[in-house]
Amino acid sequence: MNKKLIALAVAGATFAPIVMAQTANPVTLYGRIWVMANSIKADTGATTLSTRTTIVDESSLIGIRGTEDLGGGLKAWFQLESSAPPDAGGGTFGSRNSGVGLQGGFGTVVLGRWDSPFKLSAIFVDPFGQNTIGNQLAIVNQGDFNRRENNMIQYWTPNLSGFSARFMYGANEGKTAVANPNNVSFSLDYAAGPFRINYAREEHKDTRGNVVTGGVKEKGDNLAATAVFGPFKLGALAQRFDATGRTKRNAYFVAGTYTVGMHEFMGTYGRNRDGAFTVAAGVASPLEPKSKQVGLGYNYNFSKRTTFMARYVNMVNNGASNNSTAAFGLPALALSNDPKGFGAGFRHTF
Repeated sequence: MNKKLIALAVAGATFAPIVMAQTANPVTLYGRIWVMANSIKADTGATTLSTRTTIVDESSLIGIRGTEDLGGGLKAWFQLESSAPPDAGGGTFGSRNSGVGLQGGFGTVVLGRWDSPFKLSAIFVDPFGQNTIGNQLAIVNQGDFNRRENNMIQYWTPNLSGFSARFMYGANEGKTAVANPNNVSFSLDYAAGPFRINYAREEHKDTRGNVVTGGVKEKGDNLAATAVFGPFKLGALAQRFDATGRTKRNAYFVAGTYTVGMHEFMGTYGRNRDGAFTVAAGVASPLEPKSKQVGLGYNYNFSKRTTFMARYVNMVNNGASNNSTAAFGLPALALSNDPKGFGAGFRHTF
């Protein structure tokens, strides 16, 4: 009996520091499962897309994060987040926001892979969260400005009387004899009570989209704002894109949400003029692609963790545009196709 008590005491002494360390420096497992069933078609145009059903993963994920208290108000922190699509399996380890860094009174520094400040400057206006059919990505942030940047370093300032800022540098790992590709992005945010406004700027050097292209520079500006009035939340953004040898592009997006009890009713409208064509000296530009989109949504929140949602979208493209409804699982559309449809599904977080 005494031997058993001694053994238990030794075991307790051995594992107690581990338990205490885990309590003082917690590691959290978290995740989200989000799947929608959609019915989509695209009429008009030379080649139409007949009605089809798609089962779509809407950015399901699993991740771990943690901190270590280093003393003096300084913390080390990490996050490793991976896609986890339940509709077809797969997913890549560490493919989402993942990094390691330091936190303190000076702010936060992180190295790894993370959403750019420009991307975050647009997403907070979208009540669909850049997921599900009808979200803003069919209208805004095109030209690869909706980035989760690889091989980057970011600095986030602390909140100073409502003001905060984020800065990002994407490393020039793809440097060649004729190109030095790198990306910079920053945002300035102000939030006070029910109001929030954000401006972001991003530049890609020697890059066309994700392709290293010497002598090309892409620039994007985003101005976004939201306001809350009781159960109503309103949001709007304007974007401007410019790229070497391409026509300029403008995009606009507005959204509204009405919340009553466990119900949320949402509506969005967006339109763009897509600067996709090469500018030739002395030659008139061809017809510029244009799109406009209306989205409607409804959420029923069973709890803080479980939500049922329904969506409807209707997009109109002109004769030079083939934008989709930002719903995955669709083949490429023909020019002037007008996609429309509805969907329903569930989101659960843990």
